[in-house]
Amino acid sequence: MKRKVLDPLERMSEILFGIIMVLTFTGSIRVADVGRADLREVLVGALGCNLAWGVVDAVMYLMSAFMTRARLVVSLKALRGTQESEAAHGIIADLLPSELATSLTPQEVETLRQRLNQQSPSAVAVGLTRTDWLGAAAVFLLVFLSTFPVAIPLIVVREPRLALGLSNTVAVLMLFALGWSIGRYAGRSGWWTALGMVMVGLVLVGLTMALGG
Repeated sequence: MKRKVLDPLERMSEILFGIIMVLTFTGSIRVADVGRADLREVLVGALGCNLAWGVVDAVMYLMSAFMTRARLVVSLKALRGTQESEAAHGIIADLLPSELATSLTPQEVETLRQRLNQQSPSAVAVGLTRTDWLGAAAVFLLVFLSTFPVAIPLIVVREPRLALGLSNTVAVLMLFALGWSIGRYAGRSGWWTALGMVMVGLVLVGLTMALGG
């Protein structure tokens, strides 16, 4: 089965990161003292920050893809090099999610071991693939483009306080929609996860600002 470039949770996580980074800029302005110059400064800072972090996240995505496959090759070599069933089963268990590993019987793990032993480590491509590059591009775009819905009020609304209020409202609505989507994806209540996402997002923004982020 062909893997999607990014799974839903990865996409939503990148959008969440982008929203939080924008809110750290818009939340740093005192509404009573805000002016057009302040909004321009916030806009430039938010765009520059998400541009930079979009690049960083994309690079980290590529590094993770490369290291995951490199680790798989190491595990396959170790599996082929051991004759002890217990040690081989431990290697296989490390490759699987814990819930899946504990649900398999020893006979099933042994069957999987025999099939993996038929897989040559050299057959696993360690280098970056087209899908990896597409995933990195998607990560960058999600982080960077998530800035614009929040930034649009700062661009088109002339009155600074109204622009800032609308911008923060859009950000909260995006957090709500994101939480709803995550809740539905996880089979949970959309309303509760949406409200929880708004609260978590605002807390993370507050912590980021308090720590000088």
